[in-house]
Amino acid sequence: PGQLLKVQWRGQTIGILRRSEESLGLLPQNDNSLRDPESAESDQPQFAQNVARALRPEYLVVNMHCTHLGCVPQLVPEVGSQPFDDSWNGGFFCPCHKSKFDMAGRVYKGVPAPANLKIPPYSYLDDTTIVIGVNPEGAV
Repeated sequence: PGQLLKVQWRGQTIGILRRSEESLGLLPQNDNSLRDPESAESDQPQFAQNVARALRPEYLVVNMHCTHLGCVPQLVPEVGSQPFDDSWNGGFFCPCHKSKFDMAGRVYKGVPAPANLKIPPYSYLDDTTIVIGVNPEGAV
């Protein structure tokens, strides 16, 4: 838990983050600070319309490019006061323009990024293999 793997897919940086039970438990606490907490306006497959924004809550598969100008935010998983947020619950921070996203890639209010990080189509080939670009069977 806490490890982020970055891969390239169609010229984009895709992050695969294994989240801890603690970080998943903190997600609902961010809702009041987020621009689109229920991901109603987000670019994501239908299967990811849940609080974890994932097929399996433990794993976040996300397009790492900031929705502001395309920079790649840094993972800052540590919970607690940070120079950019006094009550940080972990997530992604873009030092270029100060946009912030929680551990589900949901954007905070009051930052330049207009939308949540995108969730690409993906599926599981087996318990240890993710296929990016292919929705799970039967999913839209």
